[in-house]
Amino acid sequence: QVQLVESGGGLVQAGGSLRLSCAASGRTFSNYNMGWFRQAPGKEREFVGVISWSRGSTRYADFVKGRFTISRDNAKNTVYLQMNSLKPEDTAIYYCAAGSVDSRTWGQYNYWGQGTQVTVTV
Repeated sequence: QVQLVESGGGLVQAGGSLRLSCAASGRTFSNYNMGWFRQAPGKEREFVGVISWSRGSTRYADFVKGRFTISRDNAKNTVYLQMNSLKPEDTAIYYCAAGSVDSRTWGQYNYWGQGTQVTVTV
């Protein structure tokens, strides 16, 4: 089992930045690919980005490229989502997830955090 706890969400004005953290405990964190997803009210959960366990390579959804960056610190069992140039449409609950597959599909992740709310105002 892997337990994931997100933090760092909050209220920010458009153009601002936030850094989300996802702290993991339990099984070996470094063996898992770590994904970030988000879900806005009335919308499907969508892929934001993923960082692989093996080489730390990253992939992002087109709508966040150049604005968001995922990193991980295996020594701290933590993955980060740095979000810059935030837009009102980025408002959502953000979730981190751990999985054995490097995937854009939320159903392929085995473990999920409880989510953290990000609200971007105009």
